[in-house]
Amino acid sequence: MELKHLDDKSFKDFIDQKELTIVDFFATWCPPCKMLAPIVEELAQEAEGYQIAKIDIDQAIDIANEYGVMSIPTIIFYKDGQEIQRLVGFRNKDELLDEINALK
Repeated sequence: MELKHLDDKSFKDFIDQKELTIVDFFATWCPPCKMLAPIVEELAQEAEGYQIAKIDIDQAIDIANEYGVMSIPTIIFYKDGQEIQRLVGFRNKDELLDEINALK
């Protein structure tokens, strides 16, 4: 599956899904976000039973504020449009896969 890039308009429709939905809140200037980017890309390519996307907080300030994103990277897991888990800071692929598998 291809990694989706969200904006203010597409965000709500994306998270309002029955399956596990994951959003990486990032900024282009953030070093830990840059380290996380290839991992998120890999997870999107391997996605089975979940979908994953990224949203640039500098381009979607209202969404970042609405969802209380204070530090980046922040990864928020949603189901049926509701937040079910939040991870703040860099995580390696194994940690993210463990979290995904626990929430599916």
